[in-house]
Amino acid sequence: MKFTTTPLFERVERARRRKPRVKDEFITLAHGAGGKAMHELVEGLFLDYFRNPLLETLEDQAVFEIAGDGRAPRLAFTTDSYVVTPLFFPGGDIGRLAVCGTVNDLAMSGARPLYLSAGFIIEEGFPVADLKRVLQSMRDAAEEAGVQIVTGDTKVVQRGGADKLFINTAGIGLIEHGARFSAAKVRAGDRVILSGSMGDHGATIMIARGELELETDIRSDVAPLWPLVEAMLETPAGIHAMRDPTRGGVATTLNEIALASEVCLRIDERALPVRDEVKGACEILGLDPLYLSNEGELVVVVAAEVAEQLLAQMRQHPLGRDARVIGEAQAEPPGIVVLKTAFGGTRIVDMLVGEQAPRIC
Repeated sequence: MKFTTTPLFERVERARRRKPRVKDEFITLAHGAGGKAMHELVEGLFLDYFRNPLLETLEDQAVFEIAGDGRAPRLAFTTDSYVVTPLFFPGGDIGRLAVCGTVNDLAMSGARPLYLSAGFIIEEGFPVADLKRVLQSMRDAAEEAGVQIVTGDTKVVQRGGADKLFINTAGIGLIEHGARFSAAKVRAGDRVILSGSMGDHGATIMIARGELELETDIRSDVAPLWPLVEAMLETPAGIHAMRDPTRGGVATTLNEIALASEVCLRIDERALPVRDEVKGACEILGLDPLYLSNEGELVVVVAAEVAEQLLAQMRQHPLGRDARVIGEAQAEPPGIVVLKTAFGGTRIVDMLVGEQAPRIC
């Protein structure tokens, strides 16, 4: 199905091409939610101050060579901070989340995660028993992912200076193949594959906060994705981009890819996997699964001629058994995500506006 340029698409396209600017005088929760406000903060402020070729790619990790002569091994480096509330939730906790989140950012570049750092900001009065639970969880997740936590830091602040516990993790990984993945490499005709159900983590966190008394079996999908990616890399040719849809969900991740590659990503609502429990919770909470985060799924954009082969490889792994093609890339209109609805219509899927679920990671 082809799309012709309409005044609506033209207005959206022009708006997307404007240089991001931070117009707010103060930081709000929306600036950390993964949507438009956060992208304006990153591109309109941080990028201006720290601009360099590695940062300008705006991937979830920096990929570089130590020697810079094309012969040295390529490395990937990333960092992330975790402020999730509650600290413990069905399927995981802040410790497992911190390890898996950083491992996954490395894996999305095709890098084998090797080493992590861990920094802890602990509020005075935090129970030692809870800290032990978190550390045990981090150790278990690191073993599962095949990484070592080799350095770290601890700070304790007075009561009220933090909300119980914040964790920062940084990671370094080794790229052992010749392929280069980037959102900017996506081309018209590529297929978009999602490894599993949308929104499991975001829905779990919202319900775990107890703001509504809902009894469900929803569990966070938080998991280290490197084992799945390693299986996918048996044939890396044809893979153009990989992202894990965390803050802002699948919708925001697809928008990032569409903007970077200047293609249109057309997705089919009937192909989008959402568990009935998540769908029901979203209806009650007034949320859209497209914008809810995952912490154990990935989006991969791949050349059409190898899409079925890659899909078969993914389905052989436990983390990818529910993988499916959810859409394809088209040339027009560039920089936009379009959803074909279950009723046969189409609508633009924009980047998350505001904050749908703060502090979910």
